[in-house]
Amino acid sequence: MKRNKYQIKTNKVLFFLLASFVLNSAWAGDRIVGLLYYDQSPVEIQLEDGKIQEIVRLEKLPEGAPAVYIAPGFIDNQVNGFAGISFSFGGSDLTFAGVEKATQELWKKGVTTYLPTLTTNDHELLIKNLKILAKASDDPKLLGSIPGFHMEGPYINPEDGYRGAHPKKFVELPDWKRFTELIEAADNKILQVTLAPELEGGLDFVSQCSRAGIVVALGHHNAPADVVTAAIDRGAKIATHLGNGAANMINRHRNPFWSQLADQRFMISIICDGFHLLPEEIQTFYQTKGVDRTIITSDVTSYAALDPGIYKTQTGETIELTEEGMLRYPAQNVLYGSASAMTKGVGHIMEVTGCTLAQAVQMASTNPAKLYGLNDRGVLEPGKRADLIVFSLNDYRIDIQKTYVGGQLVYEQK
Repeated sequence: MKRNKYQIKTNKVLFFLLASFVLNSAWAGDRIVGLLYYDQSPVEIQLEDGKIQEIVRLEKLPEGAPAVYIAPGFIDNQVNGFAGISFSFGGSDLTFAGVEKATQELWKKGVTTYLPTLTTNDHELLIKNLKILAKASDDPKLLGSIPGFHMEGPYINPEDGYRGAHPKKFVELPDWKRFTELIEAADNKILQVTLAPELEGGLDFVSQCSRAGIVVALGHHNAPADVVTAAIDRGAKIATHLGNGAANMINRHRNPFWSQLADQRFMISIICDGFHLLPEEIQTFYQTKGVDRTIITSDVTSYAALDPGIYKTQTGETIELTEEGMLRYPAQNVLYGSASAMTKGVGHIMEVTGCTLAQAVQMASTNPAKLYGLNDRGVLEPGKRADLIVFSLNDYRIDIQKTYVGGQLVYEQK
């Protein structure tokens, strides 16, 4: 059959459009080009079916390609809330829409996996919110970003300072029977519990959690050295935000810090937002524990991403979000969690310790993945989940350009 010149021209146009669509789709979603975070070499990362298929080394970046870094997405083990959404307090009721909003806003900050953290509160409210979170975590829209939850309390030291901003009236002694009600509400997705081991029944509770496969963290406590050692012997693995959750005045020799720093079986998480710890504290903690035993966390609250000002919590406390980004609890002269996402912490620890980008990403991604048994993420390797971030790094400031979760582009800077 003879085709006329108009048919030939039309077919060429269609072919060109189809080829352009395929090429653009591949580069936008299936292939990512940039500098590998751990050695700054140019690479093309190929994605398929939500996983990393191949990492191809390049001689140089393609003409016109920006010099951006590619790293595994950050894993935040302490997210109390974000962008007006609280996981611990009821307010107008926690909803799936709220969880989805918080997750999407965290994606913009390079956090591809996080543990919603429920702090000390009414037992029935915790059950209610855990049920909502458990159901939300299974929703395909969240792309597996919530593997489980962190219970920070209610089994903490009730004394001012050690208790931090946790409401005293809801603090409890460890009770395994009551805790199993929380486990059931969470659909067996509680991955970590932060507690004070010096409480009556505290050490036995550590053993019960360890047998159940729940990571035990020590925090908001004033345990003496022998109790800290006993808790680690029974399976406690990590300190929650070391250097915080303590009284302003402590004994220079006998305090909760030295024993946790000294035991090399024990990991630490630290908040590196520039407010919770002084530079010399971060330097000392980092040099003592090293890259393999340190995790960067945020401790962000629902006030993160809000305007500076005075706010009232659901339980009536007054807090202040300063112009500089500090979240204060004036009544006890302590901090009220953080208003800074993981991006700031990763940049800040590089600035004050001199660690490399590779080491900072290990503490923000690889280490938490190992701690919680999330073996499908936290590194850039073929076969792993395609949870990736593309970012620039200028003067220790991380600027997220793109975020991929399970191979899907969920955020792109405009």
